[in-house]
Amino acid sequence: MNDSSRVGRRVAVTGMGMVTPLGIGVDEVWQALISGRSGIGLISHFDTTGYPTRIAGEVPNFDPELFMDRKTARHVARYCQFALAAARMAVDDSGLDPSKLEPDQVGVVVSSAAGGMEEIERAHQTLIERGVSRISPFMAPMMITDMAAGLIAIELHAGGPNYAVVSACASGSHALADASEVIRRGDAVAMIAGGAEAGITPLLMGAFCQMSAMSRRNEDPQRACRPFDIDRDGFVMSEGAVVMVLEEMGHAQARGAHIWGEILGAGASADMYHFTAPDPEGRGAARAMHQALRRAGLDADQVDYINAHGTSTSLGDIAETLAIREVMGDHAEKVAVSSTKSMTGHLLGAAGALEAAASLLAMQRGLIPPTINLENQDPRCDLDYVANVARPATIRAALSNSFGFGGHNASLALGPAPV
Repeated sequence: MNDSSRVGRRVAVTGMGMVTPLGIGVDEVWQALISGRSGIGLISHFDTTGYPTRIAGEVPNFDPELFMDRKTARHVARYCQFALAAARMAVDDSGLDPSKLEPDQVGVVVSSAAGGMEEIERAHQTLIERGVSRISPFMAPMMITDMAAGLIAIELHAGGPNYAVVSACASGSHALADASEVIRRGDAVAMIAGGAEAGITPLLMGAFCQMSAMSRRNEDPQRACRPFDIDRDGFVMSEGAVVMVLEEMGHAQARGAHIWGEILGAGASADMYHFTAPDPEGRGAARAMHQALRRAGLDADQVDYINAHGTSTSLGDIAETLAIREVMGDHAEKVAVSSTKSMTGHLLGAAGALEAAASLLAMQRGLIPPTINLENQDPRCDLDYVANVARPATIRAALSNSFGFGGHNASLALGPAPV
């Protein structure tokens, strides 16, 4: 244990809800992760003729009316539908009823990188084709990135701190970190926290295509996302939401809640380098990881698993490898690393929440999800990436990394449920 110890209240994870390309619900998603199943396929949301990338991770068989009434489903953006569905599942899983607590005791921090992109694109098309008078009055509130948090508060009666954190692909991890701090400082006993995204839209997909950032392996979608593999050619866009119930440890234990694990600490930093490219030495990422360990009171050699940001881009995978080596030191040879994005694709603002959840499940169930499609490992990526097959392991502590455009870095230190 290092010299710094955790300050403030402890933060338990007592509920999880998942809406992902691998399925809906914790058990379905977990079974897909440990079996190495990909959720990537051809895009069905819109006509991709002319797009160099025609693949993505779409949520299968999602019916919003299973989680909200028809009127709400009709008026809210798709990312809000995902968020509310995941939040309801998480709250149900936790056994916590926010309506039975004082309003200030339960808050919401649910983030998104792009918010209601579909609403923006639809409204702009209406403006061009039919004029300003035909724009929906619901467009303005439903395009903004904090509306998922607001909707969850309304539907679940959570009147505490309520906002979204926007830091591109690090948004979900920053949301969990911020929500944890709300509990640590005593401003709430529970927080509903995570991320949601619905960015498989003509404009956003087109924009990323123009950056040459996404895989073009259209003929073989399930093998397209291949972090740390020499033949990788970019990330794969996905959609979905993952939301957790975070709870003050004593409160959770007093009511006999099932505890998935603990958020021990978090780190955040900026690369100060480039709009889209990471610091090639991974220095900003390393600082975030160092902070997470320090705030958790952990030494590097106590970490047995790292869920990598691992997007399947050449610059990003190499920079993260260097960061892990810098932080872990000699222990880098022993720590297991995997990228679950190889199966889920990149959920942007929801990615960090999904990967933190996967890390907690791996810890509790003693099984590390693999990095699939790792067939020819890049020699510059020289860590143990748990290639292709899930691995049994005892995990004392884990890190979950998220890095975003703009140089935003977040790392979460996670621990098992108390014995």
